[in-house]
Amino acid sequence: MSTNPMEEAPREYRVIGTRPIRHDGIDKVTGRAVYGADVSLPGLLHGSVVRSPHAHARILSIDTSRAAALPGVKAIVTSADLPEVRDREEALGEGSTNPRHLSHNILAHDKVLYHGHAVAAVAATSPHVAAEAAGLIQVEYEVLPPVLDVRAAMADDAPILHADLRTAGGDPKKAGTPSNVAMITEFEIGDVEAGFAAADEIIERTFDTAMVHQGYIEPHNAVAKVDPDGQATVWCSTQGAFDVRHLCAEVLGLPLSKLRVYPAEIGGGFGGKTTIYLEPLAILLARASGHPVKLVMSRSDVLRATGPTSGSHIRVKMGVTRDGTLTAVDASLAYEAGAYPGSPVRMGAMCMASPFAIENQRMVAYDVCVNRPKTAAYRAPGATNAAFACETIVDELARKIGMDPLELRRKNAAHEGTPMVHGPKHRRIGCAELLEAAQRSDHASAPLGNADGPRKRGRGFATGYWFNAGLQSSATISINPDGTASLVTGSPDIGGTRTSCAMMAAEELGLPVELVRPSVADTDSIGLTDVTGGSRVTLATGLAVHDAAQDVKRQLCERAARTWKCAIEEVRFDDGGVDSLVQDGERLSLAELAKGAGRTGGPIVGRATVNAQRNVGSAFGGMMVDVEVDTETGRVDVTRCTVFQDVGKAIHPAYVEGQMQGGAVQGIGWALNEEYVYDDEGHLENDGFLDYRMPVALDLPMIEPVIIEVANPAHPYGVRGVGEVSIVAPPAAIANAIADATGARVESLPMSPPRVLAALHTRP
Repeated sequence: MSTNPMEEAPREYRVIGTRPIRHDGIDKVTGRAVYGADVSLPGLLHGSVVRSPHAHARILSIDTSRAAALPGVKAIVTSADLPEVRDREEALGEGSTNPRHLSHNILAHDKVLYHGHAVAAVAATSPHVAAEAAGLIQVEYEVLPPVLDVRAAMADDAPILHADLRTAGGDPKKAGTPSNVAMITEFEIGDVEAGFAAADEIIERTFDTAMVHQGYIEPHNAVAKVDPDGQATVWCSTQGAFDVRHLCAEVLGLPLSKLRVYPAEIGGGFGGKTTIYLEPLAILLARASGHPVKLVMSRSDVLRATGPTSGSHIRVKMGVTRDGTLTAVDASLAYEAGAYPGSPVRMGAMCMASPFAIENQRMVAYDVCVNRPKTAAYRAPGATNAAFACETIVDELARKIGMDPLELRRKNAAHEGTPMVHGPKHRRIGCAELLEAAQRSDHASAPLGNADGPRKRGRGFATGYWFNAGLQSSATISINPDGTASLVTGSPDIGGTRTSCAMMAAEELGLPVELVRPSVADTDSIGLTDVTGGSRVTLATGLAVHDAAQDVKRQLCERAARTWKCAIEEVRFDDGGVDSLVQDGERLSLAELAKGAGRTGGPIVGRATVNAQRNVGSAFGGMMVDVEVDTETGRVDVTRCTVFQDVGKAIHPAYVEGQMQGGAVQGIGWALNEEYVYDDEGHLENDGFLDYRMPVALDLPMIEPVIIEVANPAHPYGVRGVGEVSIVAPPAAIANAIADATGARVESLPMSPPRVLAALHTRP
């Protein structure tokens, strides 16, 4: 289902908006697609990583002698094999990274900081020998007390993870004191106190969310070989081959020219494959052994040692007048960064109230280190936690003043020109149109019905916001002699972006999409392209494809003018060919021009590079959900779910719907089931998919996507980016549905049966 609220007549497209079969589909369904763990090279060795059994401990010694003596062992590395890296923040892709912290996360130096922290790695002639050798490496630890949640970590007497860490942006009087709080960031607009003074109703609540994992099915992997001249080549499943190249160069002290990275097919990432874990280890082991080396994580390794998203503790205070005007919001957000600084708390603060036009806002964000794995991005990083808190209170305020929660949101919806708490004003957005579509939907008017006995039914709604990203992309289009086209980009394809980019090329060149062959290149074969993340590929890489196609069309016009011996101003490219503007009926098709390219100047190759920061279009999403709550057991079943999203323009509607549905499913898991469970010593107790409970098909209803298209005026097709915002609203929507069913507000994620029962027993 889709709706287009734009007043102007939409552009007519031939290819965009259709649903062609994906170009890589046959390889995927037949098993021919090569994922990172499928890569095999002559003389390949296999690696294994030694990981800490403690959450916080000082490393006293590492003895590798027994492992080195085992037949078949070819190389062992520890942190002593890594060069010292300067402590600094460096912008990279969507965010920033500290190469020194990254190096210490890849192999622990003086301390281990979480259960599963890598300490050493070994390469051997088989996986079994490597695993045996890893078990022979003896590490002596001095165990230290762990700190496992943000509130404990922020206490004055908390165990300190990093003796050299000081709080940036904190109290100047404590500037010289070691702290687990890496940074405090404050945003404010308007007069918050005056806003609360004008309110008729004020609600203040605290919310807690658990650390959760992205849950991609494919584990992390890396294959590396190092030539005698020091040239290193890496194959891995990554969201950004150029990021892998850059980060490995930083950690290993290599020039970029000495690294080549091939992005393999990728079995899911959701933000969790935007950094490096195994790649430097594979390079070190390959260099030390003289053989290529493969490393593949187990599921336990993935859950214990790769980037989950932050757990959080959030306090929110909001006010509203009796007529439904939201007057003020004041919030503090403390997010777990894991072992090293860098949680998405600033983004959570910036996103929290962005769906609303609230004049008076204050957000204070705390980035807090705890003895858990270093966090990584997860679909709209930081926004889901914040929306859970904010949207729950918005719903409660609406009910307190007797207003429909959807109508309260529509009345206060952000619009073009609305300022956000961090300063910028919204450009053309579709927040109000999304809410109107929700109000008009079949779901909103459907009877809820009654359940039997202790089972109660309720309906909830919530909205969410995400910035989306632009960043840098490159593309080339080569016209083949038979009139087909080869499209090369540097964006790893997770959600079908090869096809969406091919569709844009086909649209511009007047070709059937089947005649455009898209591929993803390695770092030596295409210009720098930033990470597949931030919902940026169809927007930014698509923009590069669009511009490369314009370059092709310009060259085709030059070739036609040369053929007709006329001025280029006397020809025009249109619908797959070039027409003469001075001789009626004169036309050369793209295929005819391609066939004669050797006689008119040589091969036709269009190129483009972009920095799409000014082309970004913000994304708004919403979820309406019906639940059934068993008040005797606390079990919550989702019985109906509709997701709404302003996508700007759906290039391939089926892929857009898939992204909306996928984000909704992950949000439902976050809401009801998923969490990291640690014991008091900091050991992860659910390090497998049997115990880390993600939803499966039997847990879910059909999820109905509703596409809203409010064009992004800064993009030639109106694209906004669709991959992330769909995860933002689900936890709040489900919390609101539970409250509608039972009258109980659950203020912690996941809303598991024990927490639901506790809320039922303490409701007013």
